[in-house]
Amino acid sequence: MPMIKYLELKRVTAMYADEIHDAINGVVDGGWYLQGEANDRFERHYADYCHAACCVGCANGLDALTLSLRAYIEMGAMAAGDEVIVPANTYIATILAITENGLRAVLVEPRIDTFQIDDSLIEQAITPRTRAIMLVNLYGKNAYTSKIGGLCSKYNLKLIVDNAQGHGLSLPSEAVACHSFYPGKNLGALGDGGAITTDDAGFAELFRTLANYGSSRKYVFDYCGRNSRLDDIQAAVLDVKLRHLDEANRRRREIASLYINKVENPLLTMPSADYLQDNVFHIFPVLCERRDDLQRYLFDNGIQTVIHYPIPPHQQKCYAGSHSLVLPASGLPVTELIHSQELSIPCYQSLDEREAVHIIDALNEWNR
Repeated sequence: MPMIKYLELKRVTAMYADEIHDAINGVVDGGWYLQGEANDRFERHYADYCHAACCVGCANGLDALTLSLRAYIEMGAMAAGDEVIVPANTYIATILAITENGLRAVLVEPRIDTFQIDDSLIEQAITPRTRAIMLVNLYGKNAYTSKIGGLCSKYNLKLIVDNAQGHGLSLPSEAVACHSFYPGKNLGALGDGGAITTDDAGFAELFRTLANYGSSRKYVFDYCGRNSRLDDIQAAVLDVKLRHLDEANRRRREIASLYINKVENPLLTMPSADYLQDNVFHIFPVLCERRDDLQRYLFDNGIQTVIHYPIPPHQQKCYAGSHSLVLPASGLPVTELIHSQELSIPCYQSLDEREAVHIIDALNEWNR
């Protein structure tokens, strides 16, 4: 059997090739490539899909996060030195968005069984300077709980959701949700792209202004903004793939169910029953104390895997030691265990049954 790639984007794109070609040709022939009809159409459709009043496209997921926080600062809801509670085991982009705005990232440990922020630990992390909770739908699992919603109400905190890996999840109506359309995502473009969704029309308009050089009218600049736009070719591609997103996520769930029901190697810690609920399986993670040995074995057996992520944010060089904007800088054992043991196995919509069975057999045979 040929090498099973962790994610074969060419195969995924081929599933919708004719529709994608037609959509791209429509933009090219239309002659309008930025802030045009294709962009407007995708924003409307994605807002409807997310059950949100507004969607605003931007250049990438990091900009979606960064400009959302910037918008709250411009609105007077936050100021430099204020604190944002965030899971400690996220990808670094989540933290970068906070620190780039001069805000403090307050790291909270995840639950080992779901990989999501432990909502029982959030309240003790809240201080008089806390202004927001930034959730991360890590690996495609919904991180929101009613307890988190209650804490936001109790302490008057903004709720921001990093939904870079969670396309298709139900999102809390009170949140600003930030999306990445990096090609490998469940809803992926053929290049970079991002967006925010929100029910707050005023917030959406401010975000759009900040992403357009700080200008709401041509050559009039109310803010020192940046150039962060979703181009129309990417918007057209995303609009095609959005029509197939639910089916793609259904197939991901089928593959994940096969893994859960068929992998029986006691040396592996498979995701828990709680993890399986409300999940679009952007990533299927397993934990293994001998992760590197397992990864080599799988590669030797024709299976490519990825580690998400080998080094947690608080141990990265850019945040090493007692960085003033990231707290705490140590004492995060659950996060460190996850980052030292996590291995992601292939789980995407064009993976066929024969390949999934080969992965299951290899996992069960390892070290037997």
